[in-house]
Amino acid sequence: MLQSFSLRTTKRDEMVEITSFVEEAVRQSGVEEGVVVVYCPHTTAGITINENADPDVKRDMMRRFDETYPWEHPLDRHMEGNTAAHMKASTVGASQHVIIHEGRLLLGRWQGIYFCEYDGPRQRTFYVKIFKG
Repeated sequence: MLQSFSLRTTKRDEMVEITSFVEEAVRQSGVEEGVVVVYCPHTTAGITINENADPDVKRDMMRRFDETYPWEHPLDRHMEGNTAAHMKASTVGASQHVIIHEGRLLLGRWQGIYFCEYDGPRQRTFYVKIFKG
C-alpha cells in the first residue's frame, strides 16, 4: 500500500510533524504487523524521527543546522544558491522506517516523525509505504 501526502511549508527552514498522517495510513491499511517507510522525493527536504514533546528541540536543531551549513558561503557555486538546503537534506536523509506492532507505530514515548523543509516555503509531497509481515 502506497499513499501520497501533500503539505505546504511556510518557512525557509522548518520541521513539520507528520506522525498523525503516518498513523492514519497505518490504521487505514489494517496492517497489524509490518514496517512503514516514509519517503521524501525532494533534494532540499528530508524525513527524520525526533522528540515531539519540547518545541525547543526543533528550534535548536534548525539553529545548529544553520551554524553547520550557513545559507551563504563564499565558496558555494550552485547556481540556485541553496547549497545549504542540499547539505541539510543529505544529513537528515530522505526516508525513515518504523515498525508496526499490533496495528500501531512502534515509536518511543517522545518520538514523532517530521518532514524537514530546508528551502521553503514550498508545496511538498511525501510518501508512506506499508509492508505487511
